[in-house]
This record gives sequence, structure tokens and C-alpha cells, in this order.
Amino acid sequence: MVRIGMVYSRARVEEKMLLDSAHQQGIELVPVQDDQLILDLDPGALPYDAVLERSVSYTRSLYILRFCRAHGIPAINPYEVAATCGDKTETSLRLRQAGVPTPRTKVAFEPEAALTALDQLGYPAVIKPTLGSWARMVARVDTRREAEQILEHREQLPNPIQQVYYLQEYVEKTGADGLHRDLRAFVVGDQTIAAIWRNSPHWITNTARGAKASVCPVTPELNELCLKAAKAVGGGVLALDLMETPQGLTVHEINHTMEFRNSVAPTGVDIPGLILQHAVREAKQ
Repeated sequence: MVRIGMVYSRARVEEKMLLDSAHQQGIELVPVQDDQLILDLDPGALPYDAVLERSVSYTRSLYILRFCRAHGIPAINPYEVAATCGDKTETSLRLRQAGVPTPRTKVAFEPEAALTALDQLGYPAVIKPTLGSWARMVARVDTRREAEQILEHREQLPNPIQQVYYLQEYVEKTGADGLHRDLRAFVVGDQTIAAIWRNSPHWITNTARGAKASVCPVTPELNELCLKAAKAVGGGVLALDLMETPQGLTVHEINHTMEFRNSVAPTGVDIPGLILQHAVREAKQ
């Protein structure tokens, strides 16, 4: 039997769903908390046919995936994919190079340069940390004065990565009902398995922050765009965030350790089951 190690930080709903699905499918899924994990230069610390990486910490996940790569253990997702998707700048570069529609984006290192870049993008605009998730420290700025205040705050933060200013055009996400909405699609291997609309009164539409999910049909056009975007960052098990524009859909972020708790019920798709089946296929290659 294939033995899959699931490395995780804490047992969230997703990890419990994966364990339940593994039990139902007869897949050996071994939970391994990253707090207790000891990695070794010599093989053997990860005695699995494949590793399903579910750490909350981006830093920890990269080190775990480095050791998987060094010891020839298939990982979901591999180090290169995690390193790309965890960095918004790298993701944007890969999408643009692959010809995938993505919002206009600029990066600067000093407040004055960032303000000039924002003037070029036009207001409103969005200031994001290049590393980070769950929309933490993401700010919409409607004026230059608001941007100055955000940048002044970021300059005082001790982590130098916070002084890498990732600046993006603001894409209006208002749907027909007046709520803000965007689209999240799930790619597993070579298929877009499901998609949801995320609707919220707030311009940040994460379901973890209260947005309501509803099913979005996976059309051939959506599938083609998502697979092209997934291929641009290395493929695997990914969640893509897309927005509607007058020119069509645009991809603005790709998540390599995706949350799916709020997407199974509206879509009716067994997302954890399909993730595990993909992991088994990777282990057998």
C-alpha cells in the first residue's frame, strides 16, 4: 500500500477532511505535525512514498519540501511550485511570461518609488505584501495621501520583506447584486475540478473572512485558462483566484496549500478525495 505523509501545523477542517477521506478510500495517510518533525541530511526522516505538505508556515513548508526534493520523495506540491506561489511577485512574473491575463503590477523598494509607481497605476490601487496569505496587510488606497500613510507604517516594520512594495491595479469586483465578487477555481493535476463565486459586502472576498460561496460552472474556457495558469507555476494541486474584467477573466493569485472547507458543499465535488488520489498517483510514478 502507498504510504502518504501529511505534514501539517494544526488540524484544521481541511486536514480532518483529508484524514476522513483517506479512511474511506483505504489510503494510508500518516499525519505528521511540523512542530515534532526533525529533518536529516541522510534519508529516512520522511519514510513515505509521497508527502502532502499542509504547513501553515511558508518558511517551514519550503524547508520540508527541500528535504523531499533532496531525498527524491514526491511532494504535493513540489518545492519549486511552493516557492513560486508563495511569492506574489514570482507568481505575477510567471503568469505574465506565460501570457496569462493578470493585473498590472509594479514592485518598488522605497516609499517615493512606490508612490511614483502608484501614480502610474492610478487610484484606487492595492498595496500587498509580496509574501503572505489570508489577505493580511492587503490595503486598498484611494488617494496618494492614503498610500503615504500605509507606506510610512510599512517602513517601520522590522521584517525587510515588508519593504518590498508589491503594487497592483485595483480591479472592480462588483457583481449584479451590488456585492463584491470574484472566482476561486481548484486545479488538481490536469483538470479544473471545481470553481466557486465568492460574494462579500467587503472588497476582500476571502471565504475565511466571511464571503459566501456559490457554485460556478467550470466551462471549457475557464478550464483552459486555469490549466494554463497552473502550468505557468509548475502545476499540481492549486487554488486560483480570478477576477472579472471587461476584457475577460484575470488571474491574480495562486495558492499552493489551498483551503477548501467552504467549497465542497456548494460544488458537490469531493475535493479532499481528489487531492488524495492525485497524491497516490504521484507516489506511484
